[in-house]
Amino acid sequence: MTAPRPPFVPCPEEALQALTRKSKRLGAVISRLGPIQRLGDPDLFSAVVRAITGQQISSKAQATLMRRLAEALGSITPEAVCRAGAPALHALGLSERKAACILRFAEQIQSGDICPETLAALPDAEAIACLCQIKGVGVWTAEMILLFCLHRPDILSFDDFGIRRGLRMIMRRREISRAAFEQFRRRVSPYGSVASLYLWAVAGGALLELNDPAAAASPRSKRCP
Repeated sequence: MTAPRPPFVPCPEEALQALTRKSKRLGAVISRLGPIQRLGDPDLFSAVVRAITGQQISSKAQATLMRRLAEALGSITPEAVCRAGAPALHALGLSERKAACILRFAEQIQSGDICPETLAALPDAEAIACLCQIKGVGVWTAEMILLFCLHRPDILSFDDFGIRRGLRMIMRRREISRAAFEQFRRRVSPYGSVASLYLWAVAGGALLELNDPAAAASPRSKRCP
């Protein structure tokens, strides 16, 4: 039986020390901010539901919908979702498409077509490919599930706006090309997930003296994030 995952995304000391050696700029950020505690979602089913629910809406709206789901269902499980059905999920505020995707995923878990334990044991690339077979889940969503739910240690997503923004801010560049991103990814591997935590923190304004060079280049925006 698989041991339960902790509620926080791992941020081990060995990763902080290694990243500080690998990247002087990221090391300076780590030194300023210290260890980061970021809540994850150790249950695969609820993590996928949360990811689908949060697509194209604000974090606040996502939190509201997840709270409604938890209150209405009692617990966010495949059994509870299947009992409720898509119309009930839609009535809670989910779009018809999202309700149908979540119900379909619950049915796949119930039928055994998708086994969370098997999926969790797959290598990163295979796990992403498997998750992308779930209707409503794309590569970025799958990467976030690997990081926040399965706690894979080396997830750094080029498709994530916040990560690219944080990288622009610490590298002092207006643009981060795919080639430059891949070079950074190789440098911080195998601790890309911890690097992601710090890039998100920077992008969110954790270091007020750092602005986004892309935003600073615009005559309409000279404010720090």
